[in-house]
Amino acid sequence: MGKVEEFEELRPLLFSIAYRILGSVGEAEDAVQESWLRYDASTTRPMSAKAFLSATVTRIAIDVLRSARVRREEYVGPWLPEPLLDDPYEDPARAAELADSVSMAALLLLERLSPLERSVFVLREVFAFGFDEVAATMGRSEAACRQLLVRARRHMNEGRPRFEADRQKRQELARRFFEALAQGDVDGLQSLLAADVQLVGDGGGKAPQLARAVAGAENVARLLATVYPLMARVDITFEPHEVNGQPGALFRDRDGKVLHILALDVLDGQIQTIRSVINPDKLGHLGPVADAWAVDQEVKQTRKQTQ
Repeated sequence: MGKVEEFEELRPLLFSIAYRILGSVGEAEDAVQESWLRYDASTTRPMSAKAFLSATVTRIAIDVLRSARVRREEYVGPWLPEPLLDDPYEDPARAAELADSVSMAALLLLERLSPLERSVFVLREVFAFGFDEVAATMGRSEAACRQLLVRARRHMNEGRPRFEADRQKRQELARRFFEALAQGDVDGLQSLLAADVQLVGDGGGKAPQLARAVAGAENVARLLATVYPLMARVDITFEPHEVNGQPGALFRDRDGKVLHILALDVLDGQIQTIRSVINPDKLGHLGPVADAWAVDQEVKQTRKQTQ
């Protein structure tokens, strides 16, 4: 097998590692491309292409993450990961771990870790790399990597998200949620929400967004039931889609451009958290992006006409 074939076979794994470390589709794709350039430029053939490329993409991602920390600290409003509709890497033996680790809730927890802790956790806990492989990747001893993992596990366990294990139940609850959303059914929405549900929006200062998180089933239900029927009147449509391994939907304007993404955390038969990503910089990988400001103005005008 040639270098190109080896790399393409490993591309899904490399992207999935980089995305979990970075929480950004674009940055993960750039890290994968840079790893290819370094692999292609290497004058010696490594014993294991997987070990070489996994180590390379991880180190690149660590460097990117360190430089991104300042930008994220200065971010306007809540920061959410770039939504991922389809994880290219599949491993039936670790399907549950892979799905949970790519959720927005898990990626937000990973944000609390240092770049080294985050990388060790991803390699060991998510992708089951051996400690010898992790140590070689990180350029540290196995003992040091074990200590990094202990600290990472402690932080992750403090807030580890739990999700409805039954995929069919998750999807059915999501179906009922989006049906009630389309109808502006306050009571129907409220019945599906946990009492302490939170609605969080990420516009990054580049699109209309919630000023702060909205909490409580009644508050969230009333807000959603007010806004989404108005959006429908200006031809905003949505299509249910799994988002970061959890139920969600992709919203489009009348021209089919991507407006925003909604992702749901489901547990114990209720929706625990709703996350909306409307920052256009985080949606470009999904296709042409709508002008959210223009849509917002049209919605406001429609509201005035109905009052």
